[in-house]
Amino acid sequence: MLRYFVATAAFIFFTASSYAALVNTVLVNGNAKAGEGKSVACQSCHGVDGNSEAPEFPNLAGQNARYIQKQLEDFKSKARENPIMSPMAEALSDEDIADLAVYFSSQKLKQGQTPDKYLDLGKKVFRRGMKEDNVPACMACHGAFGEGNPAAAFPRISGQNVAYIETQLKSYRKLERSNDPNQMMEDVTHKITNDEITAVAHYVNGLSEER
Repeated sequence: MLRYFVATAAFIFFTASSYAALVNTVLVNGNAKAGEGKSVACQSCHGVDGNSEAPEFPNLAGQNARYIQKQLEDFKSKARENPIMSPMAEALSDEDIADLAVYFSSQKLKQGQTPDKYLDLGKKVFRRGMKEDNVPACMACHGAFGEGNPAAAFPRISGQNVAYIETQLKSYRKLERSNDPNQMMEDVTHKITNDEITAVAHYVNGLSEER
């Protein structure tokens, strides 16, 4: 019985800790080693290991590979436009995109911290949503710990830079970004306030399985 319990616990631990990596491997056929070499051009904005030192640029470390792949594809096709990323993505082949996605996904994300003043409101928006305004909880799509949903290409948002999250949410609201499935983010962001955006951005920046 004890042997069975130990084996079961080890299996659960293994599957929980390896789920994202396994799904990324299945969904995106890339080469992390090749991606590391190709990532040099990304380092000035996104950091040497995908942890950006500039808060206006996103952390790519630990991001779901399928999400990175989709965003690069969207920049390349102009489904999502950015004066920096669109020209860079145009030069990438499908193989380049897959290699970069797998490489950055394999890097360790440096977790942020949530200031106490944003904790209550940020937690409410993330975990419960704003029912009075028909705003669903962020965790419904992005996971209980902000880990995202690799299979659906929903991004990991835990540990993401606050300024970047705020900018993207407001871009959805202003219809400057619209490459989300079924315009789900556009609908949500029209129903939340700037204070709620700021609070949830800080909350997910410090979100981890420990908090």
